[in-house]
Order: sequence, then C-alpha cells, then structure tokens
Amino acid sequence: MGEKSIVGDLINFRGLVYSPINENGVIFLFGKVADDLNMYIEEIKPGFPDCIGRRFVGKGWEKVAIEFEYQSRNFLQHSHDSKKCDLIICWEHNWKECPIEVIELKTEIMNLENYPVQKPVTGKKDDSNNNMEEYFNKISPLEKVKQWYEQIFTEISKLNDEIWMKIGEKYIGWYSPKRAFVSIRVMKTLIRIECFSRGQRLEGSRISNTRFSPRWSVFTVKKEEDIQKAIRILTESYKLNVAAIKAGETTGYFSGGENIRSAKDIIDSEHDEEDEQEDSNESVKNKKSF
Repeated sequence: MGEKSIVGDLINFRGLVYSPINENGVIFLFGKVADDLNMYIEEIKPGFPDCIGRRFVGKGWEKVAIEFEYQSRNFLQHSHDSKKCDLIICWEHNWKECPIEVIELKTEIMNLENYPVQKPVTGKKDDSNNNMEEYFNKISPLEKVKQWYEQIFTEISKLNDEIWMKIGEKYIGWYSPKRAFVSIRVMKTLIRIECFSRGQRLEGSRISNTRFSPRWSVFTVKKEEDIQKAIRILTESYKLNVAAIKAGETTGYFSGGENIRSAKDIIDSEHDEEDEQEDSNESVKNKKSF
C-alpha cells in the first residue's frame, strides 16, 4: 500500500481542492489571494520572518514583514519576536491576545471570487480598468444618488487621507487603509451599505446576518436626510476597524460567523433579492411623486 494521504476540508478554491493542514498549504493559498489582499511579494526566504512584501495603503505600497503559520498561535510556540514582524498570515486565528495583525485565510477566502480551474484558452475577464464613471454607467442611478455617494465618500475620506476604494462589478469596497470596512452597492434609487461593526450595535443599522456575518451591519440611504446618518455610522465603523486590527482580530465579512462553505452564495442570493425589491419599491415611489 502506498503512502497515506491526509487532507483538510473540501474548499475547491482557485485550484486548491482541500484546506491547508500545515504552513506550506497556507503559503500556497496566500499566493492565490495576495492580489485580493492588495499585496505583492518581494522575498520568500528561510528563517524569520518568512516573507517580505508590500501592501497598498492608499498613498503607496507599505513594506510588511510576514510570518506564515497554520494557526496563529504557532507563532508563539515557535518563540518568534513580534517586534520583528508586522503580520501573521494563517489558516486559523486561535491566538486572541496576539500583539500583531493577523489575516485568517479561512474567513478571507469566503468573501473572494472563486475562479474555477479552466483550460488555458479560457481567460478570466479583466475588469481592472473599471472606474466610478464606468460603474455608474452600468447602473444608471439617479443623479441625486450619485451625489449622495460622492458626498458620503468625501466626508469619510477626511478621517484618514489614506482611505481608498476598490471598484468591482457590483460592489465598491472602502479600505481603512489596511482592510475593507465598507461594502457598497449603488442602485438606481438608493445606496445599500454594509460596514464593519465589531459585533456592536450601530444606531440606524442592523446586523448584516446573525448567522454568517454578525460583526458587520447594513443600512440603506434612500433620501438626502440619510446622508448624515451614513456619515455617522461609517465614521464609527472606521474607528472600530482600526481598533480591531490593533487588537489582532479578524475583520472579514464572515469573521465570527458559522464556518459554512456555501455561506457566500447564500448571502449573495439574499442580498440580491432584498436589493432588487427595495430598489423597485423606491422606483415606484419616485414615479408616484411626479
């Protein structure tokens, strides 16, 4: 009988069939998502720290010393010096008192697009040239809705001039600047906003999903009077995000929720139904007002 093969849980993520069960698996998986985490790598080396990379933080690319671990607590067991490392990247974060920032890949990948393994002739659509004008052109929101978005972003940007955005096909992410703390979907008549809450109640919002994303909140902007509410909530969200990073907590959309592989599909389906119904209702109201 040949060598026994022991694997992790089934994840089928970007060509990695099973979840990591050791540090090598973490390194491979990180290579799959480095771009999604707004990083590039300068050096992978023996010894400590494992890796030297750079992360985009708004103004430019900040140097980061990275240590890879299967579980974050392995860092402590290996007697590494936390003063010589900026970031632990692991599969599972199990070190609550960790003094440095931790990225737990197990929760991060749940909020990332999964590219199926395909023949080389089939390429992934490149949407890197997207900008706000193109984003708005796809949606055709009311002019006032665009103005609401721009006003809110302008005010939140004053909290830190390094805050920046990443524009996707459907959602816009705002970064604090290290990690996303806001996910926005602009629609024809309203703006749907989800933001990091650290599990706290942010007045004027509700928990995004008590089962899967209890540390994020959601609310909508439907009229001009909602703008100040949005600014207040997002200001608090930014502060909570910064505090959570300093405390070594995970901040991803699914952090703190049930570890169910299909959670993202469930959430996306629910959100699409809610958004379309709410946008439709607002459109009817707008027509009646004329």
